[in-house]
Amino acid sequence: MRVSIVLSALAATMALSACQTLSPEERRARDEATCRGYGFRPNTDQMAGCLLDLDLDRRADARAWQAQSSRDMFYRPVVVERRIIVQNR
Repeated sequence: MRVSIVLSALAATMALSACQTLSPEERRARDEATCRGYGFRPNTDQMAGCLLDLDLDRRADARAWQAQSSRDMFYRPVVVERRIIVQNR
């Protein structure tokens, strides 16, 4: 259980760090390239639909990650640490 949480957190961190390095223009260019790869032509309604679907999928993934991380936060054990420094005098 704990290993799966750690792996999920690691995967989410990597996914988020990958998303944060792209500017909106770079993300749009990649999305357009993906849709062109699917066979959609630029400046058509079908291309707009493909771009919309990619954006909606990205937002749904972000919402799912946020929901999962908030669920994990409530079920994770809380560790309270209090350090005591002992000095010889």
